Amino acid sequence: MCGIVGYIGNQTASAILLAGLRKLEYRGYDSAGIATLWDDEIHCVRAKGKLQNLQDRLEGVENPAQVGIGHTRWATHGKPEEYNAHPHMDTARRIAVVQNGIIENYRDLREDLKAKGHEFRSDTDTEVIPHLIAEYLKAIRAEEHLTPFLEAVRRAVNDLRGAFALAIVNADYPDELIAVKQQAPLAIGFGKGEFFCASDTPALVSHTRTVLTLENGEIARLTRLGVEVYNFAGDRLRKTPQTLNWNPILVEKQGFKHFMLKEIYEQPGVVRAGLEAYLDSEWTAQSLTSPIHLSLPEEFYADLEQIQIVACGTSWHASLVGKYLLEQLADIPTQVQYASEFRYGASPLTPHTLTIGVTQSGETADTLSALDMEKRRRTEMGGKFQPKLLGITNRTDSTLSHLVDHLINTHAGIEIGVAATKTFTAQLVAFYCLAIDLAYRRKTLSLDRLEEIVTELRLLPAQIESILEVQERYVEQLAHEFTETQDFIFIGRGINFPIALEGALKLKEISYIHAEGYPAGEMKHGPIALLDEKVPVVAIAMPGMVYEKVLSNAQEAKARDAKLIGVTPMNDAEAAEVFDHLLPVPAVEELLSPILTVIPLQFLAYHIAARRGLDVDQPRNLAKSVTVE
Repeated sequence: MCGIVGYIGNQTASAILLAGLRKLEYRGYDSAGIATLWDDEIHCVRAKGKLQNLQDRLEGVENPAQVGIGHTRWATHGKPEEYNAHPHMDTARRIAVVQNGIIENYRDLREDLKAKGHEFRSDTDTEVIPHLIAEYLKAIRAEEHLTPFLEAVRRAVNDLRGAFALAIVNADYPDELIAVKQQAPLAIGFGKGEFFCASDTPALVSHTRTVLTLENGEIARLTRLGVEVYNFAGDRLRKTPQTLNWNPILVEKQGFKHFMLKEIYEQPGVVRAGLEAYLDSEWTAQSLTSPIHLSLPEEFYADLEQIQIVACGTSWHASLVGKYLLEQLADIPTQVQYASEFRYGASPLTPHTLTIGVTQSGETADTLSALDMEKRRRTEMGGKFQPKLLGITNRTDSTLSHLVDHLINTHAGIEIGVAATKTFTAQLVAFYCLAIDLAYRRKTLSLDRLEEIVTELRLLPAQIESILEVQERYVEQLAHEFTETQDFIFIGRGINFPIALEGALKLKEISYIHAEGYPAGEMKHGPIALLDEKVPVVAIAMPGMVYEKVLSNAQEAKARDAKLIGVTPMNDAEAAEVFDHLLPVPAVEELLSPILTVIPLQFLAYHIAARRGLDVDQPRNLAKSVTVE
């Protein structure tokens, strides 16, 4: 959550900070603020609400400062009011801090600092940090330390417990900017005579592609002459920046009204990129190697008996599809756990178990913490319980990459819309590839059957394109009927039950309509009591072993006067007789259908929300990367 930026160089800081925050607004938009150093003072401007409110306050204000920090907030401690907006300052207003994360021991620190005469102006946990730094500076000046500001920050962060990333400026040290990382993402950008820091690289790429991702327990001191990196013990570290290989245009709307719509349309390319990365384009049943090449070592596959997956939100839904694939194709017992619950009620340890963490950002706090806990408890046991960790992510430069043994890169590119679309389908592709690879190696499917699946996989990008070409305009018109609807039910069976959950989540996230997903067969065991003419039911009914069952369940809903919307195969006469509205997709094997059936549900959520006049890309109370518990 929250986005932080920092700049020191020879350009006007406020413009750079605002532009950076605009790229990070998907991380939080409850309030925003900047603090710049100019004329021996900190100039701090904050505003409640979205970034535009801050920009309006800065309009026409001359500020030639060349050093500053900025923040866009997702509220944790304290209501989203201006007095809780970042940056926060010490009593003397000489030190300003922006933070992403949570300080768990802030109450004790706050009481101690109050007793020493410090005055607090907010309800936030962040505000203890500038006061703590100021307190340490009192003693350090007397010691004539070589870099007093850096040393004060170092001592202060060693007093903090929690997950945090910080950017800090001090009016008494106007040629320095300090950045700190501890369990929350932070990257440093290298320019010519200027340096940047940010929560995520989209805020950096318009200025530089030379980036250093800080690791946990590291402090960076930025000046116009360069960057120095230290650990929390004060030791100087040698670090090597990396060059990003993607274009800034990827984080622009490119003519689309919303990022979410753009990202829906990017899905054929995303699926194609994933398949090109891992699927042998010339593989047949006569080939002598696996159709999938994940670049995993042979020992990864050895003695694999069980799989457990930890994930949150949309990634959890992708993991449910993954469970189905891993069990049905590779014959491996698989569990899917909410990462936030797994931490406090982990399953009993089982031998020879692969643990998979799924997170589009690679920074989801609950998922990272669950993986870290599992790694530690398995390491303590050793032997047949030795940890084997795999990450599935869109960001190979993330914290996840340092935590797990192996990664599958989903190749989805940067996703700005808070409601995940293309990263979901990319995660599905990753699971298809993993399940097929394991099925080949474990010989759980015949080679002819594998060839059938692989052949259909290759067709998916073109089939998604056909859905995009014909369906959006119809869904846009259909959305008119549901702008006043208060409740929705989504149903599916088998591998499409997770797609029902995902369709309901998308609608909840961006339209604020109450929606629930159910296994279609469970409707009659309670939820059917909700149905009447005001509650539409969306049913996913694709050819396969549960097709007739889903149609029957839809008929049960229709008998209760519910309006029926069907995600069905194109030109299906039987479905046309059952449903009031059809969202047709190409007829594919049921096993492969989730990548297609989710597309109409994304469109439906998008157009209902847009029709209701809501902010599709920045829905209330949400943030893209959930970096706090």
